[in-house]
Amino acid sequence: MTKISVVVPCFNEEAVIDRFDTRIREVLADLRVEYELCYVDDGSSDGTALRLRAIAAEFAKETRYVSFSRNFGKEAAMLAGLREASGDAVVIMDADLQHPPELIARMLDLYERGHDQIIARRTREGDKKVRSALSRLYYRAVNKWVDVELADGVGDFRMLSRPAVDALLSLPEYNRFSKGLFSWIGFDTATFDYQNAAREAGETKWKLGSLLNYGMDGLISFNNRPLRIAIWLGLTLVGVAALYAVWITVTALTQGVSAPGYVTLVAIIVGLGGVQMVMLGLIGEYIGRIYYETKRRPHFLVRETHRSFTGGDRDRRKAGGDRVRLVSTDREM
Repeated sequence: MTKISVVVPCFNEEAVIDRFDTRIREVLADLRVEYELCYVDDGSSDGTALRLRAIAAEFAKETRYVSFSRNFGKEAAMLAGLREASGDAVVIMDADLQHPPELIARMLDLYERGHDQIIARRTREGDKKVRSALSRLYYRAVNKWVDVELADGVGDFRMLSRPAVDALLSLPEYNRFSKGLFSWIGFDTATFDYQNAAREAGETKWKLGSLLNYGMDGLISFNNRPLRIAIWLGLTLVGVAALYAVWITVTALTQGVSAPGYVTLVAIIVGLGGVQMVMLGLIGEYIGRIYYETKRRPHFLVRETHRSFTGGDRDRRKAGGDRVRLVSTDREM
């Protein structure tokens, strides 16, 4: 019998997590498969961790959960969930029910046909027209730069075979951009569309600033072309400056030296200064990523897991009061 693991990153999902758990268990029970739910609390500030602890106690056999010491971000939460998952196939989905659990049946059917990645791509029906247009423009532009294809509407909601999961876990980089990593590993892929669903409770965690930062990560995580552009832009500016110097010299020799040109000079200085700042910032982004990689810090620290309340871990917690040992789970350390 196929075993399915469902990885669910959670951040401040107290209002919806019980509803999600009930619904996902109903769906998986109808599929007549062995399953486990791998919840990851990404340092929530509400009662999410308490609810996950209660769920793990009630359904101990089919539930795993990890609680971070603080908020490390969704990328770290997905990585922790993948490390916990032991199934033949692993589904990654959000807890807000915008990823309909009923689609797992269709994913399982495609998985049994031999596909290693089954991707649910949401349509943009119901989205604001401006946001949809900007999103399509972004993906059209970014795919001319990056070394892998990033499809519009494709997110983290997917099913992965065990070989695909192992391939993802073998990638040790600290700066993770999962949408690109999913494309980079390859494997046989099937994609189907589904209608976008509304969040049933809580608030979205994706604000404008977060989306802009995520878009920048996608732009520079899988290529070095912006640095190449900096080189070519610099050479172009040098060429233009040389031609301008020749023109000024010829004009001075034929017509004499004149004072006009102050506005042009200021515009050139300001313009080149702006270009230099942009390029320095771009180079700084790449250097910053190298800096974080060389630190070799773990992707996250664990405050507690479902194992914390069983066996020896439970006894140690009783002896040590309320203290919880922080555990690094980075395999590369």
